[in-house]
Amino acid sequence: MQPEFWYKKWDSNQIGFHQPEANPYLQRYWPELAITPSARVLVPLCGKSLDLLWLAGQGHQVLGVELAEKAVEEFFSDHQLQPQISEKGAFKVYRSDAIELWCGDFFALTAEDVAGCTALYDRAALIALPDAMRQHYAAHLQHLLAPEMKGLVITLDYDQTQIPGPPFAVNDDEAQRLLSQGWQLEKLEERDILAESPKFLQGGVEWLVERVYRVSA
Repeated sequence: MQPEFWYKKWDSNQIGFHQPEANPYLQRYWPELAITPSARVLVPLCGKSLDLLWLAGQGHQVLGVELAEKAVEEFFSDHQLQPQISEKGAFKVYRSDAIELWCGDFFALTAEDVAGCTALYDRAALIALPDAMRQHYAAHLQHLLAPEMKGLVITLDYDQTQIPGPPFAVNDDEAQRLLSQGWQLEKLEERDILAESPKFLQGGVEWLVERVYRVSA
């Protein structure tokens, strides 16, 4: 999947994946992780998610990574924030108080870039990538993050033959295979959300399961 795909999505405002409020799973399960409020949280492929503000509101330093600069700019303009802008290696970094959004290719991140990140929140990254890229993503993620990492990963699962991604289907077996290389996974919740998902209903999908995982090193 090429970067141009996501640039076009943002340029044409085809961002049905963007939620108008902080994710309810995040609000429900994050407190249970007992992550130190001052911890730095990595949010891959973050878009302009309101989850970034929610995490900052818990006292965290937030490092979001996003390919599309339009998404980054809209995040700050939507919330009347004036970011400081700098360059860091392959990234253009937008910073305002506790939130840093790094505009560039997630796979260009180094362990030095995310030093101090002891928490992870992935709502839309794993499921945004096709199969081969998911394997690369999971390996890179586990290379980057500190040994004491804790976090949440949210996936979608459905019959991929019925409708093309993204978001792509990631079943439980795949999630376990990709993320259990040195990490522990615990499934916290699983529910069918088809009735709440017009795109999938209209596409003829027969079931659509959302799963929430606690991950820890």
